Amino acid sequence: MKVALAGAGAFGMKHLDSIAAIGGIEVISLVGRELNKTKEIADKYKINHATTNLADSLAIQEIDAVILCTPTQMHAQQAIACMRAGKHVQVEIPMADSLKDALEIIQVQKETGKVAMVGHTRRFNPSHQYIHQKITTGQLQIQQMDVQTYFYRRTNMNALGQPRSWTDHLLWHHAAHTVDLFAYQCGGAIIKANILQGPVHPSLGIAMDMSIQLKASNGAICTLSLSFNNNGPLGTIFRYICDHNTYVASYDDLYDGKNNKIDVSQVDVSMNGIELQDREFFAAIREGREPNASIAKVLPCYEILHQLEQQLKTS
Repeated sequence: MKVALAGAGAFGMKHLDSIAAIGGIEVISLVGRELNKTKEIADKYKINHATTNLADSLAIQEIDAVILCTPTQMHAQQAIACMRAGKHVQVEIPMADSLKDALEIIQVQKETGKVAMVGHTRRFNPSHQYIHQKITTGQLQIQQMDVQTYFYRRTNMNALGQPRSWTDHLLWHHAAHTVDLFAYQCGGAIIKANILQGPVHPSLGIAMDMSIQLKASNGAICTLSLSFNNNGPLGTIFRYICDHNTYVASYDDLYDGKNNKIDVSQVDVSMNGIELQDREFFAAIREGREPNASIAKVLPCYEILHQLEQQLKTS
């Protein structure tokens, strides 16, 4: 399978490393913002074609699929362009920063029949898979999730500490991980959602702190705290308070309530959530099926994000 990857930044390189571990997949085109830097990364990963224009990659007939790791504001337009060019597409989270755009992506997928998946990595991390398997086999039920998503981004920097060409968003990006995961783990719809936000940053133009409350149809609740003001430690911690045990998940690692590490190495074929996400995308294409985290399966998350945004506008 031949693939193009758009977005030669920190997360794009995570996907390139993951694809190298999968086998049978060849990245033949790389799209980046600055041509010289894009060529450097392309050379590192032995990719022959480098460009600053996604259309150049979409014009390559032998490309089967595209992975989009571009700025959030470009996701919807680019995902649609990929499908209309006859390519399967995986777009990094979030698939859009508005419900209107998310619905347009859904419509184009129905028209083209292409595999379209979103990078909701928490569905694939071994830590969260471990919990999901226990829930689906009836071994436990979530009573509450307490989630802290904390970063220090008072200036517009990316995960590598480099200046960013676009502005990230706590609601449409970082909250999307937890909103989707909470519904996925509870196995039902979110029936109530509330939000508060702190002051808007004078130059970035976004709220730097948010607090979100969710309730699922099975009665479970979720409290999500998000911040770009937090000066360490950084990242996201998920506390699952269940009927039979408590678990604390941090990306691909999992601990019990007593801080004992749980071995999740046998949960899946890799301990890398990004790799498992990519494996699902390529497998769905080969098998002609809908993937986990398809645009249709994650759409309810974006409906909730839209509701929360409307609350902020009217509060």
